[in-house]
Amino acid sequence: MRVALRHTFVASKKEPLVAMLDRVHQAFLDSGLGEPVIRFNFGDPQVGGGVSSVARVLKRFPNLERFVTTKEPMPGLPGVRRISNGPMSEGAGQAVAYSTLQAIATGVLRSFPFHSVVLHFHTPEFGDEIPTALNSGEMMPGVVLSESWWVNGRNRSLTACTVVEADPASKKMPPAAAVAAVLASCGKIRRTVQAPLADKNATELAAVRLPTGRAIPSANPEALRAVHGIVVEYRARMKEVVERATLPHQLLPVLEALRATPRGASSGPRKPALERVFKPMGYSCRGESGTFTLRRRTAANLTLELHLDVGTWSHMVISMFRVWGLGFKALLILPVSANAVIGAQYPIGDSDQWQKIVENLAALVAELERSFVPEIEKAAGPSPEWYQPQS
Repeated sequence: MRVALRHTFVASKKEPLVAMLDRVHQAFLDSGLGEPVIRFNFGDPQVGGGVSSVARVLKRFPNLERFVTTKEPMPGLPGVRRISNGPMSEGAGQAVAYSTLQAIATGVLRSFPFHSVVLHFHTPEFGDEIPTALNSGEMMPGVVLSESWWVNGRNRSLTACTVVEADPASKKMPPAAAVAAVLASCGKIRRTVQAPLADKNATELAAVRLPTGRAIPSANPEALRAVHGIVVEYRARMKEVVERATLPHQLLPVLEALRATPRGASSGPRKPALERVFKPMGYSCRGESGTFTLRRRTAANLTLELHLDVGTWSHMVISMFRVWGLGFKALLILPVSANAVIGAQYPIGDSDQWQKIVENLAALVAELERSFVPEIEKAAGPSPEWYQPQS
């Protein structure tokens, strides 16, 4: 079975873009993989009227004119003026001297304040093209270095995707030995996503969504269909599920809770309450910006997750329970109280209310572990021991 491994590395914005570019490029040469094919995209902002970095680069490197395009990357998505050797460009697939890319990267920010920069390095050892529901840069085998601007400033990203052959009966995922040196040069891994791939000759194109949000054809479409039917049934019967869970706390309806919550009310640190309640249930707890993910594995190697969005900008919570298995994902949105609106945010309030919310969610998760999860395990069967949607 082919499995794509997508690694996200720590990418410091303090390191100059050209230094990171050189580090990755040299790793390919030092590892013995040879000169990589480099796909590049340097884009101006969508809103015109400011400095055109494309124009500045062309003034210095007029021979790059054949790589300039404004074609739409997909229907309905406006194209921006960019220098690219991607499929929309007249110079598609053509290479330029590495020294030219190096010079452009050196000038990024000061001389060439591009709105977006993407550089994709590839050699055959990383694997061939991965089918996705939409054309997706995040699932291209190889190493991708990108920099872009958003409302919160510059964003820097360094990712790698490699394809390995895994045995479903094995306990461990095989190492990506051929590209290990390149991956090591990219630095510390923040997150790894496993994406089991459908058979190349399969005609079934049922899609499953990865933790990254990208959809790919399912490696187990029969299990995906069976699990989907269970999810639809449970979504329709959520009120019954809540009743069976016998939630310990009856919270106010959301509008009343909003009115009753004092302005500036704070729950304090939220992770301690989550760990106190869910750690005895076998769940780990990981917090990121505005979210918490509680996770554990079952004996059948399925991964259970309670994902909480606690609001980056607001003091509200919404919760999702997910079951991951080879080729499928089951998702239920959980109410925090018997009279809460399913799918709507609920005010977190003070520390006492947060504790009640956490205890209600624990009761719901316990009920789903008694009913929902066993049904999924029975319908889909076990997953390989090495399978983890993300780590």
